[in-house]
Amino acid sequence: MDLAKPRVDIGLATNDLEPMLAFWQGEAGIAFDHLLPVRRGQNQHRHDVLGSVLKINHHADPLPEAAPSGYLELLVARPGLSEPLALRDPEGNRVALVPPGHLGIQQIGIRIGVRDLEAHRKFYGEALGLDEIRPGVFQAGESLILLEADPVAPADAQMRGSGWRYITFQVFKVDQEHTRVLALGGREAMPPTTLGTTARISMVRDPDGNWIELSQRASITGTLD
Repeated sequence: MDLAKPRVDIGLATNDLEPMLAFWQGEAGIAFDHLLPVRRGQNQHRHDVLGSVLKINHHADPLPEAAPSGYLELLVARPGLSEPLALRDPEGNRVALVPPGHLGIQQIGIRIGVRDLEAHRKFYGEALGLDEIRPGVFQAGESLILLEADPVAPADAQMRGSGWRYITFQVFKVDQEHTRVLALGGREAMPPTTLGTTARISMVRDPDGNWIELSQRASITGTLD
């Protein structure tokens, strides 16, 4: 995958905004960047995590009850720590602040529980084209994806629901990358779509159905062509 930004972003969804913002900006120490209105009834509160974006999507309408996705935990390198600090936000989403270098993480890591480790290794290595730096650990620029076998991981993860729901790769040519992922075993969740003059995005799904956004953002690539 030809990354336009050498970092991965991650998104969660909530109906209860204020406690979430208080936790992420206070206890977790993640800096608020800006508010992005997505659509009527959905605002995205974007936070900077060492160059990655934490997207806290606030939905005015009640989110459906849905099983958690396979996205288990966000790990954030935090200078000055001597050992990992495990935290949970008010809705139980897991984040760990870790000493730089812990598990090889110098920026962020995203831990994913998967039903079939080998199928996901093939997906992340071949369909997404990421470098596997050790078994089950993939590098996306400065960010790491850490896969672990989990027999109770979802078999058909859903986008709609609270908690961790998707990750985002910023790419130069979303149509090209989308086609490539599908040709190499990915499942389509949403075909490439242009969002005004801001971005052209698509959605694909991994073998367990976890949602992955491919985004060609004009502010990064300079064009949506």
